[in-house]
Amino acid sequence: MGRKRSPARHDYDLVVRGACVYDGSDAPGVVVDVGVRDGCIVAVGTVEGSAAETVDGTGLALAPGFIDVHTHDDLEVIRQPAMPAKLSQGVTTVVVGNCGISASPVRPGGGAGGGGVPDPMNLLGADEEFAYPRFADYRAAVEAARPAVNVAALVGHTALRQNHMDRVDRAASAAEIAAMRVQLRESLDAGALGLSTGLAYASALQAPDSEVLALSEELDGRRHAYASHLRDEFARIVPAMEEAVAIGRHSGAPVRISHLKCAGVDNWGRSTEVLAALEHAALEHRADGHDVACDCYPYAASSSTLDLKQVTGDYDILVTWSEPHPDQGGRLLADIAADWHTTLVGAARRLQPAGAVYHCMDEADVRRILAHPLTMIGSDGLPRDPRPHPRLWGTFPRVLGHYARDAGLFPLHTAVHKMTGLPASRFGLHDRGAIRAGAAADPRDVRGDFIEDGSARPAGRSSGGRSSATAAGSG
Repeated sequence: MGRKRSPARHDYDLVVRGACVYDGSDAPGVVVDVGVRDGCIVAVGTVEGSAAETVDGTGLALAPGFIDVHTHDDLEVIRQPAMPAKLSQGVTTVVVGNCGISASPVRPGGGAGGGGVPDPMNLLGADEEFAYPRFADYRAAVEAARPAVNVAALVGHTALRQNHMDRVDRAASAAEIAAMRVQLRESLDAGALGLSTGLAYASALQAPDSEVLALSEELDGRRHAYASHLRDEFARIVPAMEEAVAIGRHSGAPVRISHLKCAGVDNWGRSTEVLAALEHAALEHRADGHDVACDCYPYAASSSTLDLKQVTGDYDILVTWSEPHPDQGGRLLADIAADWHTTLVGAARRLQPAGAVYHCMDEADVRRILAHPLTMIGSDGLPRDPRPHPRLWGTFPRVLGHYARDAGLFPLHTAVHKMTGLPASRFGLHDRGAIRAGAAADPRDVRGDFIEDGSARPAGRSSGGRSSATAAGSG
């Protein structure tokens, strides 16, 4: 890719000439020039004038910076602000705080009953890393770290529960719900994008829908989203989806179904039914002025902590880490159980706390969900896993290369749309996900912004600013 720099005064900071531009709108690419000035796209078409830097985009594709709508990068953006796992894929914006687990607001050194943070919050980091008792504290830490990606953050239901309950394996009392509501409201006022739940996990499974309905009343309708790791992704996935939609209808909030899948051998082949239920919910919700959507990662295996409820001999379970038995990381649970002369569940108990990859999905279901118009792309990567699922580093290239180019599941412009314009519109990120005049385009030497309520608050500045970068690369 040829670059030329002009030493003189110039009309643009950057001009990309002759690239095939995929503008994020799900339209086919068009060969045009793009001009950038002061971190903003100011011209698209035939761009005249001088530029400090010129890029010859002939034969290359230009897309908006990708938006990863489902991450667990809450602490990673502070620990490793260079964020190579995301920037290497073209991701310039991450949504954190998914599945009911968030880095804030969490009482430092706390946890239900005075212990450490409950599973699966340990996926984010060690107990001592949860040092942000207020959402404003977390936001300040992100802004001080100046990560290389923009950060938008949800508040986790499990984080709220562990702050205000002596134990999380029960329903919250009225007083505890009231305390959680106060903390959620404070977080939303400090810039949180919405509320997330992980109702399938033991740390939230006993929370009745009435508890979540009450919390959702703090969401300001269309302004804040409700994202849910469903209570059941197995046999009762449709009722679980209906529960999530009902919470959105009650609160007025848009609903985001996290990592939609048909998990478990008995559930394989149900994606047509599940997507029909999603479409029906979306149509009903749209009539009320709100919307329903989902995200999906492009793999037929999931990854989380080692959950006894998911232990089965129906498919391979790979143990990725174990605190009491670190030497067993990287081995199949079945092989570990055989060596120990015990059952799968018995081995899983001995390994805990531990992490695992579950080969629990059917490829045909993954493809059907991935291709659906309501589906955005989210990696669900676990950056602290010592043997991370490949989705951490490979989600976006896999969608572009394997599914769009090689398998022909959808055209390239649709793949780009699922990573840019679609998530930007669903999460209200108004100046991102598009190549058009007025959209944001970070220079490569500017760190990311903290995003609240659909707009950026750049680190160290009070308003306005530069956000998600455009990225030139081969198609």
